[in-house]
Amino acid sequence: MVADFDASTGWGMVSTEGGGEYPFHCTAIADGTRAIEAGTAVTFQLAPGHRGQWEAAGITPR
Repeated sequence: MVADFDASTGWGMVSTEGGGEYPFHCTAIADGTRAIEAGTAVTFQLAPGHRGQWEAAGITPR
């Protein structure tokens, strides 16, 4: 689920049912849109990020 998204910076956070949280940039939204609302249920993969941590990638609304 998208926990938070800031359209002005393009960064957001997704959370898993297990409590994990992963940052993402708007370019990781698979359909090419550059915005997604907080609370949207999504599927995603994890990928090595630019900041040395895992990031969400291939974000697809369910």
